[in-house]
Amino acid sequence: MWMPLLAVLIGFALLMWSADKFVEGAAATAKHLGVSTLLIGIVVVGFGTSAPEMVVSAFAALDGKPALALGNAYGSNIINITLILGLSAVFATIAVHSSIVRKEMPILLGVTLLAGWQLWDGVISRNDALVLVLLLFGIMGWMVYAAKRGKQDALSSEVEEEMAEHPLTPKAATLWLVVGLLLLMASSKMLVWGAVSIAQTFGVSELIIGLTIVAFGTSLPELAASIAAARKGEADLALGNVVGSNLFNTLAVVGIAGLISPIQVAPEVLGRDWGVMLAVTLGLFIMAYGFKKPGHLTHWEGGVLLSAYVAYTGWLLYSVLG
Repeated sequence: MWMPLLAVLIGFALLMWSADKFVEGAAATAKHLGVSTLLIGIVVVGFGTSAPEMVVSAFAALDGKPALALGNAYGSNIINITLILGLSAVFATIAVHSSIVRKEMPILLGVTLLAGWQLWDGVISRNDALVLVLLLFGIMGWMVYAAKRGKQDALSSEVEEEMAEHPLTPKAATLWLVVGLLLLMASSKMLVWGAVSIAQTFGVSELIIGLTIVAFGTSLPELAASIAAARKGEADLALGNVVGSNLFNTLAVVGIAGLISPIQVAPEVLGRDWGVMLAVTLGLFIMAYGFKKPGHLTHWEGGVLLSAYVAYTGWLLYSVLG
């Protein structure tokens, strides 16, 4: 038992460190290649923080554990909004100025509804997965187009400030990009093995393990990045990290896992996990979109999100112990 537990702990630590270095190296490499700061914020930082979820879920699907992959994606989405944005808003009110982030929020809500429709027949087939991946490419293409046509965005200046704190030469950027990716893969494999072993030992379903332990571990990079951004007043970067990550989780993480192996969906996923994911995504949209003025997440709204995380986690524990 101690070996799987050690694998999970070491896997978490390596995952968080390697994901940070991977995103840092990717962002610096893109900057040296002449990519605009706004595009780096949207694509590299926003989606790159979901690299742990993607790699973990891909390995889970390859190992014949697609339920763990689905739990990882949906659990991470719930944790990103309730725990990560909740804590970030408790530290500092999150005011939303970026037009790009505001445009991403209704898209995320639409993608979440699509996910529910695909779950309805009890399986995410390879055709379903292909739709998710193609939709991701379409959304990314639209974001690149919008960023090139748009004026200076609040997200761009915040990413610029963040990158200025961690300058990297082209050689160092490439090194961290490669090393971060390799360690990301190794730590993900270690984490999946340890989590599955623990689940088998205690007789807990792989779905629950994915929704809790694995989802929390793969969300650690977003947690660190968003809280740090919120404390430094980089609110759009904090929210952009979460919204971009959730889009990537729902489309790419589930899509890639489904392409590798069709995912049989347990009944409770639609009624419990997707339902909670939809509710917190809708709640975020109502709180942060800002229909007539810039949106914001206040301290008390952060407390509401944290309470939702506690309630959902309690629900999962009751389903295991009850």
